[in-house]
Amino acid sequence: MKNFFRITFLATLIALFGMECTTVEAQNSRRGAKEQSPFVEGKQKVRKSDYDSIWKFTTFDAKKIYFCDFDYSTIPTLVEERHPEWGTFMPVMNYLTTVTRSPMRICALFAVNPNVQDDATREQLIEQGRAEALEALKTFQGWATEEKMRNKMQLSVAQVDYRYWQGSEFFSTEQPSEGLIHVGLLMYFGTKKINMFPSAAEGAKTFKDIKFFPNDATVVESWEPMIDSLAVYLLQNERLEVMLRGYSDNSGTEAYNLGLSRQRAVEVKKRLIARGVNDFRIEIEAKGTADPIGDNATYEGRIANNRVSITIQ
Repeated sequence: MKNFFRITFLATLIALFGMECTTVEAQNSRRGAKEQSPFVEGKQKVRKSDYDSIWKFTTFDAKKIYFCDFDYSTIPTLVEERHPEWGTFMPVMNYLTTVTRSPMRICALFAVNPNVQDDATREQLIEQGRAEALEALKTFQGWATEEKMRNKMQLSVAQVDYRYWQGSEFFSTEQPSEGLIHVGLLMYFGTKKINMFPSAAEGAKTFKDIKFFPNDATVVESWEPMIDSLAVYLLQNERLEVMLRGYSDNSGTEAYNLGLSRQRAVEVKKRLIARGVNDFRIEIEAKGTADPIGDNATYEGRIANNRVSITIQ
């Protein structure tokens, strides 16, 4: 009988110990680092001139971000060759084979051709661009491991606004005809956390909302001087763009208010274009009755809600 109780006691201890280990393991798993998506969301408004060109260097400064116009989509084919020709990517390969412990952040950049207007086609190209770029980077990472290159790599993929990326070159050089454009690679060598996509709008000037009378999309003359000021600011800062968001109060149907809010944003956009601001630098968005800042039960509150907000980006 004593042996029976002793065996039962030991079995209980083992079971409890196993449960505790499982619980601790599960807790540790939950506490572990959250898996980060390799995809950088949105159209990054950055330019080639924001980065150092890779071809100028044989060694790399850990304080800088470098751009290489290498077509990363060719990687799967290149790694099958015994002695691949890496082209503009060669300075990076020379560096990685020399400095074998250099950590590396590498981001593949793609863009959808601005001439593609159909929304469904654009979405399809974005999905294709993300999948293709990530597959290419993973192929390169696997090849580097097989070649016993001991460089730790962090992979990411981002979409850029192609007109913004090229700046004035967009109008002076022949543009690609394909829908999906392989822009190139961004690279950073070092352990410091760094923002790969610095915003040109950081510290930008702010502007007041433009107010409208209820059920009206006419820009009151008293707002013209402020629109003048906004246009001059944009013309002096060619890297910046503006988002115009139209709003309305809640008197009327949802469809009517949405249309009215859009027309208000359009009217402000027309005035900026008339002052020399390029169309592609002005985005509009209709918000209807969303995000009220005043009480729609009062006249003053409705005036506050009938507005176009201005965001420099």
